[in-house]
Amino acid sequence: MTSSIGTVGIIGGSGMLGRAIAHALLRSGTIAPERLWISNRSGNSAGLEASPAINITTNNQELVKACDTVLLSVPPKDAAAIGIGIDARNKLVASVMAGVSLQKLQDLTGAARVVRAMSSPAAEFSLAYSPWTASAAVTGEDRNVIAALFGACGTTDEVPDEPQIEIFTAITGPVPGFVAYFAACMSDYAVTRGIDPTVADKSIRQLFLAAGHMMAEGTMTPTGHVQQMIDYAGTTAAGLNTMASSDISDAIAAGLDAAVEKTRQIG
Repeated sequence: MTSSIGTVGIIGGSGMLGRAIAHALLRSGTIAPERLWISNRSGNSAGLEASPAINITTNNQELVKACDTVLLSVPPKDAAAIGIGIDARNKLVASVMAGVSLQKLQDLTGAARVVRAMSSPAAEFSLAYSPWTASAAVTGEDRNVIAALFGACGTTDEVPDEPQIEIFTAITGPVPGFVAYFAACMSDYAVTRGIDPTVADKSIRQLFLAAGHMMAEGTMTPTGHVQQMIDYAGTTAAGLNTMASSDISDAIAAGLDAAVEKTRQIG
């Protein structure tokens, strides 16, 4: 148990992302249930019934007063309605709301020590990548707390500025998102060529599981894996060379650009 992390509150802790982070914190032992607060509109513990010692409230201000660190996990459109004002002034406030800047977080909460982060529902399985960036007032001790919180969700890094958070919001936030789209294309390819849909689905799921594991656990970069297959000059190389000579890379970049731009519009 990480004793120095204090008491943590998640506003929006019953939503998909907030609940995933709560589960990660509890399952990893990063925080004890009695030191975790959840605020939601219903006041019930839906999805968190296995930990009855969690503090549940409908009052965001009550949560803020009780907690050392406050994590904001509500839809960006609801950011202005959080209503924690002066109560958060001396708290460490972190946000996983897409598009909401550090300055806006300070304006909304009155806090000087704010962190803007991005995570994903993969936190449920401690598989999220959660980059974050901090305001000037955030201390070294605060950084340790944030690293512990997001480390429980998977892997994490502090990055130097908000534009990088916007890029990661597009790239790593929408799990499985873009990866699932590529998997769907491959599954559809198999089905249209006579493979039973159930078998196609099973095979592609296993393919992406294996590929993800190899890339996550090994030292070779994705580019290295591609080049290794091309150098082998087999069947995969034939496919990769055809893809490389197409406009697929430009199409992917255009899709990511659109996602980044949407993040900036939300903010």
